[in-house]
Amino acid sequence: MLQEEKEQKMREKEAGLAERVPPLNLSGLSLRELQDLCKDMQQKIDVADEARYEIGLKVSKNDKEIENMNVRITEIQSKFKKPILKRVKISAEAMLSVLLGSKHRESFDFKANLKTVKKEEERKEEVTDWRKNVEAMSGMEGRKKLFNASGN
Repeated sequence: MLQEEKEQKMREKEAGLAERVPPLNLSGLSLRELQDLCKDMQQKIDVADEARYEIGLKVSKNDKEIENMNVRITEIQSKFKKPILKRVKISAEAMLSVLLGSKHRESFDFKANLKTVKKEEERKEEVTDWRKNVEAMSGMEGRKKLFNASGN
């Protein structure tokens, strides 16, 4: 199939060339006629080159326009990014009214059911004169007293 397509393209190309350029008949022409024929062919070549150049310019211009439009599209898409959501402080009542709408009539006191915890007051150690305790704390009995005091 690929060879058939290639052959078909070659036939179309040859038919286009035969239509545009008639076969040359050079037999029996004088020098002057050959020069005129060469000048005429040179003019046709110039016209074909100008057309090819203009088509090339149009193609490059269209390519640049396509590229510019693609850049614009990416810029527009990058401008409309999803915004980063911010944390909003809202009360429980307001949240329930938003979620439940008109069904929400009661007010809930969430803090009412919490346990109250009293902190134990830290025992302040009495500042005593260390000189009085030196004899009482000396030896094994003194260490035993310290151990029992820290354990309570």
